[in-house]
Amino acid sequence: MRIADVTPLPPGSTIGMLGAGQLGRMTALAAANLGYKLHVFSPEGPDSPCAQVAAARTKADWHDRDALARFAAAVDVVTLEWENVPTATVDFLAARVPTYPAASVLAVAQDRLREKSFANSLGIGTAPFRAVRGAAELADAVAEIGAPSVLKSTRMGYDGKGQVRIKADTSLPDAWAEMGADEGILEGWVAFDLEISVIVARRADGEMAAYPAVENRHRNGILDVTIAPAAIPPETAAEAGRIATALAEALGVVGLLAVEMFVTPDGRVLVNEMAPRPHNSGHWTQDFCQTSQFEQFVRAICGLPLGPTGATCPCSMTNLIGDDVDQWPVLLAEPGAKLHLYGKGEGRPGRKMGHVNRPR
Repeated sequence: MRIADVTPLPPGSTIGMLGAGQLGRMTALAAANLGYKLHVFSPEGPDSPCAQVAAARTKADWHDRDALARFAAAVDVVTLEWENVPTATVDFLAARVPTYPAASVLAVAQDRLREKSFANSLGIGTAPFRAVRGAAELADAVAEIGAPSVLKSTRMGYDGKGQVRIKADTSLPDAWAEMGADEGILEGWVAFDLEISVIVARRADGEMAAYPAVENRHRNGILDVTIAPAAIPPETAAEAGRIATALAEALGVVGLLAVEMFVTPDGRVLVNEMAPRPHNSGHWTQDFCQTSQFEQFVRAICGLPLGPTGATCPCSMTNLIGDDVDQWPVLLAEPGAKLHLYGKGEGRPGRKMGHVNRPR
C-alpha cells in the first residue's frame, strides 16, 4: 500500500551516511554511479573504508549535536550502514533532514528481545527465547528452554561476538560472565537444514522489491559463503520472501531490510535476526544481479524507481577474513572471479577484508 508521495532526489544531491565501514564504502561507489555524492559521519578517521571514497567527511562523536547539525545542513538525505547508531542521533537528524530508516526501526533491530517479540507479534516464528538478567535467571531459562541453547547479548553482538553455546554440562555462571553484557537472551537451539536470508528494498511510498532467498554458511560464527539462489523448494523461498516483506512493511523501513532465517527439516521458516541496511549476504548482487543491493539502497532512500532483483546467473560470494586477503593476486587471475577489497590495512583474525563473487 502506498503511504506517501515520493519526490526523487535529483543527481548532484548529497547522501549523508552514518557509519564508515565497507557497507558505506560500497554504497558510496554505487551512489556515484547514479550521480550522487556521499558525506560520511563517523567517529572513525579519514582512512576508514567509506571515508576513503566519500566526497566529504565529518569525524565526530555520535552525540556531538553541533557537528550533527552542520552535517544535516550539508546533506539532502541521511541513512546508515550500521544499525547500532544511537537512536537519539537519528531522531536529532530526522528533525532536520529526511533520515532513513527511522529511529523506531533501529529500536527494534538493536535489541534481540524486541526483534523476536516483534516478529512473533506478526505471527512469524522464531526460536523459543527468554530474557535473562543474571546467572540465576539464566538457570531458570535453561530449565524452561533446555540445552543445547544459545545465550546472546541483547545488544551489539555480531559475527558470533557476545554469544555462548549452552550445553547440558555448561557452567551457567561462567557462560554469563563470558557473554559479557548486563542483559541477555536465551534462545532455544534450532535444528535446521540450512540458514537463508532475504533482502527487501522499500521506498517511503511503500513500494517494495525482494531479492531471491540465498543460503548462508558460517565459519567460526562469521559468514563464510553465500550461495545464490538457495537450493530450497519454491514454496519455501516464497515463504521467506513473504516474511521479509511483511517485516519491512510492518516496521516501515525505508531503504533495505535483511532478514536471516532458519529452514527446519519439516520446512518451517523461522526468523533469526534482521538488519535495516545492506547486508553481507547481499554482496553477490554486485556482479550477478540486475540491480546490486547498494544501488537499490540508494534508489530506495532517494525515491528513485526500484530496480529488478533477478539473478543473472547462479553464483556464490566468499568473504575474505583476516589473512584470506593475501590471496588477492590469485583471485585476480581466477577466470570469472570478481574481487572486492575494502581498503582496510591490517588483516586481523575475524576481520572482514573483502569478498570475491563467482559464477557457479
